[in-house]
Amino acid sequence: MTDLRQLRHFVAVAEHGHFARAAAAINLSQPALSRSIQALEANLGCNLFDRGARSITLTAHGQLVLEHARRLLAGSRALHNAVSQLGNLQAGELRLGAGPYPAARLVPSALGQLARRYPKVRVQLHTEDWASLRRRLLNESIELFVADCRELLDDPLLTVEPLRVHPILFFCRPDHPLLALREPTTKDLAAYPLAGTQIPEDGTRSLQKLLGREPLPDIQCDNFMVLRELVRQSDVISLAPQDVLSADLAAEQLTALSARDAPPMQGSAYGLVSRAGHSLSPAAQTLRGLILAGDAAAEPTQ
Repeated sequence: MTDLRQLRHFVAVAEHGHFARAAAAINLSQPALSRSIQALEANLGCNLFDRGARSITLTAHGQLVLEHARRLLAGSRALHNAVSQLGNLQAGELRLGAGPYPAARLVPSALGQLARRYPKVRVQLHTEDWASLRRRLLNESIELFVADCRELLDDPLLTVEPLRVHPILFFCRPDHPLLALREPTTKDLAAYPLAGTQIPEDGTRSLQKLLGREPLPDIQCDNFMVLRELVRQSDVISLAPQDVLSADLAAEQLTALSARDAPPMQGSAYGLVSRAGHSLSPAAQTLRGLILAGDAAAEPTQ
């Protein structure tokens, strides 16, 4: 009979692509790991890997088993967490995701409050684009994420709770050459490299139309801290929701850019996203409440 231990071993080998590396990662001897995989193959009646001289690859059966194994292991973790957290949240684990901008403001504040109240809850945070986070959510490797939700609103597999909208601003370093111009235009902005996170298709089209060139952004990075430092140390310009920029703008570490011929830009579209028809664990439900409260209490941006 297949057990979860064998499935964990199988997933480790599949993800590392190598028996020795997988054995080291899960603190198991290589012969013991090989025996576990052989027992799993015998139980299932199929070969899960094509074994070459220097590498291994998943067979068609292996691909199918990997998909189901990840779901079963995620379900096992969810059950363990729900039981551990029942009552007073003194144990358990929370796996969540965040887009680059919520990860810079909303999520750290909420996680800080969660950690103060329930210091024994372990947290794993994945910071990625909304499409990658959706895949993680449906694979049950996370149970909640906060990200741009424009392309997720009509997804029947998801429950989406839109959050407050904030204006999108271009920004640059305080001594950028553009600031020497009295009234820069979009053509002036377009002369400089633009850095940004992954943008939904409608936003990409609007940005390309505004600056009159494509493809954009010139530099894509889904880490706002890296984007901020890139802008502060070069002539690269970027764009982000105003709530994420407010502290740096107030401290004059960054400066907002505007073009006299630019129409109003579409605002942010943060949303809390979970799986439709699935209840959240106590830790995830608590964090959801903290994020919603923080979003409602935040200073409105103009």
